[in-house]
Amino acid sequence: MSIEPILTTLNHLEKLHTSLLRLSNDKTALLKSGDVDGIDQLLKEEQAHLAAIVQMDQKRLQEVKQYIIAQGSAVPAEPTMTQLIDVANEPDKEQLAEARDRLLHAIHELKQQNELNQQLTYQSLQFVNLSLDMVRPRPETVNYSKNEVQGQSQSRAKTKLSSFDSQA
Repeated sequence: MSIEPILTTLNHLEKLHTSLLRLSNDKTALLKSGDVDGIDQLLKEEQAHLAAIVQMDQKRLQEVKQYIIAQGSAVPAEPTMTQLIDVANEPDKEQLAEARDRLLHAIHELKQQNELNQQLTYQSLQFVNLSLDMVRPRPETVNYSKNEVQGQSQSRAKTKLSSFDSQA
């Protein structure tokens, strides 16, 4: 069996991840500008990309299992690219390693961009909460001791209780 179907699938996965990276870069700009409608639309596009990536990864997994079976090796439940490279023929190993490295590079860049977007989202949320706290009225919180509620003066209460009533 040829590794061509696997390489084609890996290339598709790399393109999908690169496209998702472009969307993630666009999301960064939208987060900075505060365009909520744009972010909402972009999230829908991201979901479509993620669904395609999951589907393509399932296809890759099936192709890898078929290739390992064709090579006469035992198939692990979830074969990794390293396991595939180990059982591949010598000329195919280099192509598979290059495809794996390109895909890993795209995934790494995407991870970094998503971490930046997560930080920007968190900062935006902090700003919104701060703004709401400034606008929202705060109730006056006054703590009364048991004696003050019953009408006794503070001077009489000092003889019986400390200034901090631990029973409250």
